[in-house]
Amino acid sequence: MWRRFFLNYAWLLAAGMLIAAAPSFAQSFPSTPKATAAGDYRTKAEQYALARRAFEEVTSAYWKAIAEKRRARNAKRRSNEPIELNDYVLTQPPIYQGPPRPVDPASPDREPPPEQRKPEIPVVGDFLKAASEQFQFVPERPDSEIAFKRAYAKVASAAGLTRDQIVRIYAFETGGNGSYDAQAGLVPPRPNARAISPAVGYNQLLTTNSIGLLAEHGDKFVTTLRQKAKELTGDQKSAMEYKIEALRRMVAFSRTVPNVWNEHDILAKTTAGGLGIHAAVLDRDIGPLLQTQKLLDSVLFARRRGYTPPLTAAELEMMNFTGDGNGLDMVLMPPSLRQQVPTANFFQQTGYERNPIARRTGVVAALIAAIETKMDQASQSQGAKDLAAAF
Repeated sequence: MWRRFFLNYAWLLAAGMLIAAAPSFAQSFPSTPKATAAGDYRTKAEQYALARRAFEEVTSAYWKAIAEKRRARNAKRRSNEPIELNDYVLTQPPIYQGPPRPVDPASPDREPPPEQRKPEIPVVGDFLKAASEQFQFVPERPDSEIAFKRAYAKVASAAGLTRDQIVRIYAFETGGNGSYDAQAGLVPPRPNARAISPAVGYNQLLTTNSIGLLAEHGDKFVTTLRQKAKELTGDQKSAMEYKIEALRRMVAFSRTVPNVWNEHDILAKTTAGGLGIHAAVLDRDIGPLLQTQKLLDSVLFARRRGYTPPLTAAELEMMNFTGDGNGLDMVLMPPSLRQQVPTANFFQQTGYERNPIARRTGVVAALIAAIETKMDQASQSQGAKDLAAAF
């Protein structure tokens, strides 16, 4: 199958070169400029469509192979079989190298439409609006960035996470100066910046993460806030009790679907309630609980799979941004394999395509080295130093 795909693709590329040469040959025959341009455009458009179709078939086969290899590795681990080099796809993802989309001479100033129109990514304002409308919840913001860092450090320390883990992951995810409400694509602030993901916060939680964390640990979070409420009086106590009730509504909503990633992902992307839950990341009481629990879940996942050494910050980060199973797969990989296995093995296609560091590094060893380097550099930023001082 692979051979047929690549032969088809190579033939189309060769055909593209012949077609591209056709206009100069056609000029020796009588024709009007308008008709020549229109005919040339139709020819190029057909050739482009064929090349794209062939490329998409090859790409689909590649990512199907990635998924099949991943399922096979998981099955081998369940039966305690060793993982070997041929349990991974060892080639890099295909790159389109065919002809570009031609410009329609009838509308030369019009931008060509994207291959697939992507939905607009929601931003913090959308999360806040949905939270207010769906759960009557308005996150209580911290008095300052330092206040949030101190609250986060306190919760993370109590959970057994180390300062090195917390600070270096924060440095990697935010560049060392990100705020508690920083969203991917909008850090650092710049003109015409656009969100590239709904990921928010010190370790960049996704909307799907927020739903999953509430579904799994919501009762514990409610208990924690109730303990805080016992120490408060007057208006502060009333505000905390109101927050607890809103949190309970969000937890109940997160449990309206089975407790699995795909169901949480659908809830996050297709419902106003799923959007609103993400506003909890911004709350000075709930936000640190969510951020800490996400990393703690990765530590506990590794232990349940029999990996007992302390996770380095880079190892924990790999689990944070590729998912626990994929991240641990890389952690357990011998150094010799890390030099040969492409990073694409640990991502879904869409996640890989929007992750420049995974594409740029190519193989696992280079990815780990790049993470460590970025952590080293960004840990010298003031925001990272402030977080370190909060411990």
